[in-house]
Amino acid sequence: MRRNVQRRTALGFIALLALLLPTALPATASPPSRDDVIVLDGATSAEGIAAGEGTTFYAGELMSGDIFRGDIGDRKAKRFIDVPDGRMAVGMKADTRNDLLFVAGGMTGKAFVYNTETKATVAELTLSTKEGAFINDVTLTDDGAWFTNSKYNELYLVKVSRWGEVRKNVRTLTVLGEAGAALAREDFGMNGIASARDGRVLIVAHSKNQALYTVHSRSGESNRIKGPNLQFVDGILVKRHTVWAVQNMSNQISRLELADDLSSFTVKDVITSKHFDVPTTVARFGDTLAAVNAQFGRPASPHEVVLVPAWG
Repeated sequence: MRRNVQRRTALGFIALLALLLPTALPATASPPSRDDVIVLDGATSAEGIAAGEGTTFYAGELMSGDIFRGDIGDRKAKRFIDVPDGRMAVGMKADTRNDLLFVAGGMTGKAFVYNTETKATVAELTLSTKEGAFINDVTLTDDGAWFTNSKYNELYLVKVSRWGEVRKNVRTLTVLGEAGAALAREDFGMNGIASARDGRVLIVAHSKNQALYTVHSRSGESNRIKGPNLQFVDGILVKRHTVWAVQNMSNQISRLELADDLSSFTVKDVITSKHFDVPTTVARFGDTLAAVNAQFGRPASPHEVVLVPAWG
């Protein structure tokens, strides 16, 4: 009964997302090959992915909040954590040093933290009680985990001690400037998030503005990173001066090069796949990217993780 109710809820929410976003490019009818697609067996929705130890990854079932675990080496994945009712799983990151998985809770307004060894819930933290709040993505720094809210100009820091203890108090950072401008009810603002300069600077992807911004982690001041518009920008991944920006309804990942001062970027190449079906977030394993197909507007099973080269 639980799965049937959640499936109906998932269909309604995904249909709403499809209405909020412009029409996607036509999905390919080509069947996936076994070499570059990993099926999330049994998933009826998907959104987030995180790199774990070695070639292990974690992916989330968006509407139920369940966590899948897979391996890009053997191309297999299965349901790993069956979470309590009422949770969601959007963006996620794995703290492999402390065996923790941080998960953005979407419409619940919460963050969830799981132990990847015991599967236990380590923490369930309320980040926002504001109407319509949507906790979308997360990045890790030395201080802990930063979460975005796609409907309000707020970021949230969940602190983690040097011994891996998740603190219960949450710091709310008000984002100022262009990235923090008020949104219309139908808009999504800050979406993907990554850190730079040892966590002193956060980089956020702003879906409505089709842009990347730096946000100072103390003051909240934001500055647009100059460059071409990034239509449908969603999850991002940053490694030194390279950014991989997932553009969901465009069915592509743009690889960007940041200027040394983070003031601008250039597009180095665009990564595509015939198997992309609204990819949303991405994890990196050396020269390989693993992206989740969310299939917004067409929530058919199976949901998949697509493997593509990290360099175009």
